[in-house]
Formats: sequence, structure tokens, C-alpha cells
Amino acid sequence: MEHTRALVALTMFLLSYATDSAGDFTAVSKLRRNSQVTGGLCAHLIEPAGFPCTEHSTETKDGYLLGLQRVSSRSTIVRGEMGPPVLLIHGLFMAGDAWFMNSASESLGFILAEQGFDVWVGNVRGTRWSHGHVSLSVKNKEFWDWSWEELALYDLAEMIRYANSITKAKILVVGHSQGTIMSLAAFTKPDIVEMVKAAALLCPISYLDHITTNFVLRLVKMRLDEIILGLGIHQLNFKSYMGTQIMDMMCEGHIHCDIWLSAITGKNCCFNDSRIDFYLEYEPHPSSSKNLHHLFQMIRKGNFAMYDYGMWRNLMHYKQPEPPEFDISQIPTSLPLWMGYGGNDALADVIDVQHTLKKLKRKTDLLYIEEYGHIDFLLSIRAKEDVYDDMIMFFNSVQKISSFK
Repeated sequence: MEHTRALVALTMFLLSYATDSAGDFTAVSKLRRNSQVTGGLCAHLIEPAGFPCTEHSTETKDGYLLGLQRVSSRSTIVRGEMGPPVLLIHGLFMAGDAWFMNSASESLGFILAEQGFDVWVGNVRGTRWSHGHVSLSVKNKEFWDWSWEELALYDLAEMIRYANSITKAKILVVGHSQGTIMSLAAFTKPDIVEMVKAAALLCPISYLDHITTNFVLRLVKMRLDEIILGLGIHQLNFKSYMGTQIMDMMCEGHIHCDIWLSAITGKNCCFNDSRIDFYLEYEPHPSSSKNLHHLFQMIRKGNFAMYDYGMWRNLMHYKQPEPPEFDISQIPTSLPLWMGYGGNDALADVIDVQHTLKKLKRKTDLLYIEEYGHIDFLLSIRAKEDVYDDMIMFFNSVQKISSFK
């Protein structure tokens, strides 16, 4: 029943986009009364919690203006002994706010800052905390001509470069979901990985051919991604006027929204569903139709490759009929890696995680939590004790080892 509700809602969403694709951020709905965000992420969510925060902006090689936030501890003593820089990279349909959705004692962004880390918060192109493009409007289809490939090789690369240039130190990287796809792809490139000290990947993804979410598999089977592109829809924005109506239809009360979320991500054991109204004031953020298409290609093909344009366009673009694969065995063995994954995660399935681990040449530090789903690693009320303490211990061990060299 919930799958049918969601499929009907998505159909309405596509029809509305086919007739009116204005897709701005000004809709008001019963669940997203405050979705008209003004000001930056610092002023909106981080500074009100008492944490010093500064806004930064940097330009990618292809002209996108990315927003970053730099967050430090509430304690002047801790701030005086600033620790290593750590860059947080969010998942699909999310942005940097995802790391600050719960209390200061439960949210990873706040926890890292309080422990003395120099926290940098990344926001990829198209999200509300980034700042557009040097020449393209969000209403131009060219603005949305990208997938996670560009997010990895341009956005993440530039965020790492920018933080490295300011701090003069190698960067610790934390990614969740799509943020791990970006990270693993970027780390295959020597000019990017040389600026990274270590990485912690939550719900790591480089292969998607064993996902267990029936809802997503139905969308893949019905080739929804190709239908969207065929309709001329380039931006996927659930904060548009029609998008908010559809979200309300799918989330009639907390119980429906929780079931719908579980249908996509797997059963989440430990996040506070009473805060769904608050989460939906910020999420979801826009992404591109091309990005969704690229993710669905991964599911169909079972590979970790660049975007597939079709044989003839591949020949023009790559000089070969198939898109090149990202070879994660090329990630240097000198890069320390930590991964956290869960038994209830329907997107980062255990089989696919094991596939990733077999491809890597370096032994990876692992944390497996049987009852955790995809969202638990970000929003669980127990995440500090279950996940983040172990991750921070890993980062501290990396720091100790590097200090002896």
C-alpha cells in the first residue's frame, strides 16, 4: 500500500514537472512550514546551537560556486588547540545540514567540533547552501548536466583543495551514502588523494547491484530515470510547489513517512521519528535527473563506472564504447580507511560492501551494526556511542601514527 502511494505520488510529481518545471524553494506545506530558508547554514542551524561558524565559498573547475561552513568548539580552550581538519560530505537529496539535525550531543558535526576537530561542512552543487554557477541559472538545463561523477571529480576535489589551502594540512574525510561514492571515486585520482590523511565512510557504496529495497528496484525496473529524462526534466526538486504537495501526500503523519523512508533505505532502528517535521524543514535538497540516472545505471550494470551516454556518445566522450570504471584497487594502501555499515541497510547492502572491501588493497577498519539501517548512521539517537566514538578513535590513532613519522 505504501509503495503504491509513493508510486502514485511520483507519477503526479513527474506530470507536474512536465507542465511546470519552475522548481523554486518557495513552497509552504503543512510539514515544511519553514522551508523558505534565508541566510546561510551557519546562521540558520549551527550558530543558534552556540557553535562558532564561518561561511566560505569556492569555485569548481566547471564554474559551480560551492558553499562550505567551518565549525569549531563552543569551548575557547578547545578552540585554542584546534585539531586536524575534517570534511563532512553528505548523501543524495541532502546537504551539509544533515550533520546537525539532532542535538549537540547526538549530531556528528557538533560532536567533532566539541572534540577539537576543525570541522568543514561540504555542500555539493544544486543544494540550498551552495551558491549557483558563475554563468548558468538554476533554470537552465545545462546547470543540471551532472551526476555523482562531477560531484566526485570537481566538487569534492575542490572542497578538499580549499580546506587544504586554508589549513595547510591534509584533510580527514567523512562521507555518508552518496558522499562515500564520491569519496571512493575521488580517491582513485592521485592529485586528489594526496591531500587526504584518512577517510571514514558511513554506509559505503561503490556497487549497488545487491540493493534490497523493493521500492527502488521497482523504479529501476519501470525505468523511471529514463522516463524523467525523456520528459525533459533535469532538476529533481521536492521543495518545489508540487513537490511539497507530493511529500505531504506520502507523509500523512509521522507513521506514513517512517514507513516510506524504510521502504527506500531499509528499516532504521534508532532515529527519533518525532523529529520528522523538523528534518523536513531542511530535507530533501535538489539533485539532478542525470545523477539519478547514473545511480540507476550502477544498479542495472553492477559496476562502478563513469556515466554511460550510450555506445556512440561514449565513443565521442571517452574514445571507447563503454564508460571507464573507477578502479578502487588504485586507492593508495597508504590511505587509512574506516567503514561503518549495517545489517538493515537496503541501499549499502552487506554483499556490496564486501565487494568493495575485496577490491581495496588496504585492510580497512570496520564497524558492523546488525540492527542499523541507512539513516541510523546519520540520525540515530545512539550514534555517538554506537558509531562516532569508534570513528573518532580511528582518527585519533591516525593522528598519533602520523605524529611519530
